[in-house]
Amino acid sequence: MVFSSLTFLFVFLPVTLFLYFLFPRKFKNLILLLMSLIFYAWGEPVYILLMIFSSVVDYTHGMLIHKYWDNKKLKKTFLLSSIIINIGLLSFFKYSDFIIFNINNIFDTSFKLLNLPLPIGISFYTFQTMSYTIDVYRGEAPVQKNFISLAAYVTLFPQLIAGPIVRYQTIADQLNDRKETLDQIGTGIRRFIIGLGKKVLLANNIGYLWSEISTSTLTDIPVITAWLGIIAFGLQIYFDFSGYSDMAIGLGKIFGFDFCENFNYPYISKSISEFWRRWHMSLGTWFKDYVYIPLGGNRSGTFKTIRNLIIVWFLTGLWHGASWNFVLWGIYFGFFIALERFLLKDILQTISPLLSHIYVLLILVIGWVLFYFEDMSQVVIYIKSMFALNNNSFMDNESVYYFFNNIIILIISILAATPIFKKLHDYLMKRSKLNTLYENVVVNFNCFLVMFLSTAYLVDASYNPFLYFRF
Repeated sequence: MVFSSLTFLFVFLPVTLFLYFLFPRKFKNLILLLMSLIFYAWGEPVYILLMIFSSVVDYTHGMLIHKYWDNKKLKKTFLLSSIIINIGLLSFFKYSDFIIFNINNIFDTSFKLLNLPLPIGISFYTFQTMSYTIDVYRGEAPVQKNFISLAAYVTLFPQLIAGPIVRYQTIADQLNDRKETLDQIGTGIRRFIIGLGKKVLLANNIGYLWSEISTSTLTDIPVITAWLGIIAFGLQIYFDFSGYSDMAIGLGKIFGFDFCENFNYPYISKSISEFWRRWHMSLGTWFKDYVYIPLGGNRSGTFKTIRNLIIVWFLTGLWHGASWNFVLWGIYFGFFIALERFLLKDILQTISPLLSHIYVLLILVIGWVLFYFEDMSQVVIYIKSMFALNNNSFMDNESVYYFFNNIIILIISILAATPIFKKLHDYLMKRSKLNTLYENVVVNFNCFLVMFLSTAYLVDASYNPFLYFRF
């Protein structure tokens, strides 16, 4: 991914911006479409046909729903057809080997795995294309009669790979009529640089600690090392994913789009329910609006509410990956959300914020173990190491080395996962005697410094993982 990142930063993005602002407005969606296909083809040339096919399918079904609007039966048939095709494509490329593997295990068969490479971003753009036909069917968004505009929405490269999941209804008007102002472009550039810094300077550096610990002999890891490792992973995945979301939102602003926020300091949450209102918000909103509420939500009694929660969190886990650990991870969080809704809600509101926060962090770190290791035996071994159940030591010299060698990046990452820097920024912006100097000098200097350090790191570093590549 190092080469892809460098290419994106130094070649692809400047060329795209040049062409986008060079051509008249009526060609801007076409430029975005063509450059998005080139961006996608850089890594997977064959699979641009899949994206084009998805665009054609949903454009056609949207037009058919619009044409036969008064025929409820036919309109619903076209909606179901679109959903089946989209889910079918996603299932074939993402879950076929998972299904074959489990059939072989259950029935003692020997069907060959397909070993298909996972199309980058398929989970994201499949949900986006489905949101288009569903929104048109519900009458919540106008039908898009211009195929270029719809295809540009489906393939939009800023958020194609790692979200946020942009629902069609939120940018329907912007696809047809948007303006790019200097203020908006400046805001977008700053947001992009913040995201780049999160990913490159924080996620990659704290992630290197986890990569060293997770490849150790898990049964021998001391308690302190095990906790350091999984805390590092929790911070890595947050800064990796929220960093990409920030870059996408920033690029969107440069091109005149307002994408939805995807993260809102989830690690300050005082309940698991609150955490999931703050983490990957676009996915949570998607499942709420297109699965949970259509199933009945919480309107049909306790039993059906629990059933609906289980279905949503089973699908949430499965969306993240074709492996049982992801399914169990989803059900794990669904269990605690149901528990909070029916038993723990009042308790969490009455106990001290510190205790409720500790409760959330404890559930999260165990959840991250389940999320990371696909082999369930490794999940059990690692959790045992965290609680000294493997006859492992509490701490050794390596634990001390890991701690003191990473103490600075740990402190910075923990602070950056809270709103403390944002509050300081907002305070300085409100001070009339300081805001001009702060905004024009300090903010711009900080952006330049982050951009310079990030670029230097990308040029020099060999460790640059992309955690959401497999989703």
